[in-house]
Amino acid sequence: MPFYKCVVLALCSLLTTQVLAVDQTVNPQLVAQLKTAATQLDRLALLPDNSDWLFDFTAQPNYTFTPGAVVNANAATFPATVGNGLTMAMLNLGPCSMLAPHYHPRASNYVVAVTGTTNVFFIEENGARLVSNTLNPGQMTIFPQGSLHTMVNTGCTNAQLVSALSNDDAGTHQVANGLFGLPLDLVNVALGLSDNVNQTAQSIPAVGTGAISGTAACLAKCAAQRKMA
Repeated sequence: MPFYKCVVLALCSLLTTQVLAVDQTVNPQLVAQLKTAATQLDRLALLPDNSDWLFDFTAQPNYTFTPGAVVNANAATFPATVGNGLTMAMLNLGPCSMLAPHYHPRASNYVVAVTGTTNVFFIEENGARLVSNTLNPGQMTIFPQGSLHTMVNTGCTNAQLVSALSNDDAGTHQVANGLFGLPLDLVNVALGLSDNVNQTAQSIPAVGTGAISGTAACLAKCAAQRKMA
């Protein structure tokens, strides 16, 4: 089956609401001041404490492996990144969990595997081929800016990856949530479907922590392994 059809089926078979969860700016006034500061010395004066330069991924409220999470250190969550041109993220994937197909409109994405085995896929644009790889600890890949990509933990233990994005405000667009936010009659035509898509739209999960449960086959495999242990 062509990859694009697999993606469509995955989007249509997954997921609750259309509400999107995004990073909340922890200190809007400070971020605004940092963005308008004339010099780097002026920015440094706005961050006078050592703790201003420390970010703890594990202390963030969305840090979880159930089913997983994308925890970002960026302009919204860690003001010290403002003007430094980078977002760092911790990617947590529980057994069989995945990051739904998405893209970053303002950044390239460098991903390094720390633990576990993760299958990664991307397509850069119309006419481009599918690029797929399996990341083991110590290996990395790149998702070019704007490319549609996804990843899935294929194992029955947790997988963790570190992600670097080339912008302190990279942006993330979950494709299923965006697609079904358009007029549904047009979505129906674009997907070549004869059935009404309203029910599918209602079943699309919210972005939440950034990760969702993966395939039924993987989940069944891991459940069987637990029974045998």
